[in-house]
Amino acid sequence: MSVQSLGAAGSLVVVAVDVGKNVVALSVTDAGRHRLLGPVDFEMTGRGLDWVLGLIRSKLAGLDVPVKVGIEAAGHYHRPLLGPSVWPAGWQVLELNPAHVAEQRRVQGRRRVKTDALDLEAITELVLAGRGLPVTAREAVIGELGAWAAHRTRRVQARTATKNQLLGQLDRAFPGLTLVLPDVLGTKVGKLIAAEFADPKRLATLGAGRFIRFAASRGLQVRRPLADGLVEVARDALTTVDAPVARQVLGADLALLTELSAQIEVAEAEIARLLPLSPFATLTTTPGWGVVRAGNYAGALGDPQRWPGPSQIYRAAGLSPTQYESAGKRRDGTISREGSVALRRALIDLGMGLWFNDAPGRAYADGLKARGKKGGVIACAMAHRATRIAYAMVRDEVVYDPARWA
Repeated sequence: MSVQSLGAAGSLVVVAVDVGKNVVALSVTDAGRHRLLGPVDFEMTGRGLDWVLGLIRSKLAGLDVPVKVGIEAAGHYHRPLLGPSVWPAGWQVLELNPAHVAEQRRVQGRRRVKTDALDLEAITELVLAGRGLPVTAREAVIGELGAWAAHRTRRVQARTATKNQLLGQLDRAFPGLTLVLPDVLGTKVGKLIAAEFADPKRLATLGAGRFIRFAASRGLQVRRPLADGLVEVARDALTTVDAPVARQVLGADLALLTELSAQIEVAEAEIARLLPLSPFATLTTTPGWGVVRAGNYAGALGDPQRWPGPSQIYRAAGLSPTQYESAGKRRDGTISREGSVALRRALIDLGMGLWFNDAPGRAYADGLKARGKKGGVIACAMAHRATRIAYAMVRDEVVYDPARWA
């Protein structure tokens, strides 16, 4: 096809990109849907990108038309191609939702067939239809927020699992301790016992008075009745056969728990640093929404400009009820739970923050409870309320106003 015929076909060229783990598929199409290049595959390397850019430039030689690059989001695999210096200056880079690409394949009658060529056709159609989110500079801050929030979430989950494992080993090493300290790891004294007196014989030999002085040397004040109870339980503890092994494993779990807690603190510090630089800075002015809750929401949501309204956010979290209607008969089901797990947890957590800390939110929840609504229904309603509040605050860049949401 000549340059003249290409210019007549349309004033736009679409570069569709479908990213895999190590290999990228690419095609170039004009606004008249004439294929100029591809599909071609190239390795996800600088050399591979230079090679395919050379091919594209040769096809567009002598043509002065805008170029849009549509890249389907693929977890983290596509992120190297979102950098500002990757594509030639003047080319607009758009990030496409993979769900939209899949829906476009369905519209084209290819729901059950997924190939790179069909994905590239779907990406091209979406870009020509004006879909896609422009990649901006603030994507870097939002990306960092998402990374640290996800890192903290994983470490919290690992810490919870480690605590459960640690308590199991402590029951074997020091039977009966929970009779005096039901929440062993929830108190400083319990943590001291787990770290220093996993062998009950050592505590029994030390005695209550010396244990009180031992704890004081580490900055802990232990009352005499508690110390007497701990020593008494230690003297009556029934030793188990696997107690020595349990104490060894307990020591390893305690070291891991300390490391996980340190990493969680680092993640929270990074989230606190990044939030003021992001569009989500004002969220922390809401009662009950601290750095962690706001950071989890920011990390799960991503760029807020990609969402047209709070309803889409709530639906993407899988909290909207399923609805079925046919031939005049309608059946509404339960919450679908189809969507982003991280976003669903973040919205519910924001709702809980309003429920327990915000006066208008607490009044709203109490009203639902007075009407006989169950706890799960109230939690979803509070998540819906939190979604609308958070979206409006980020959109308008305003601090929380309780009068507005009364």
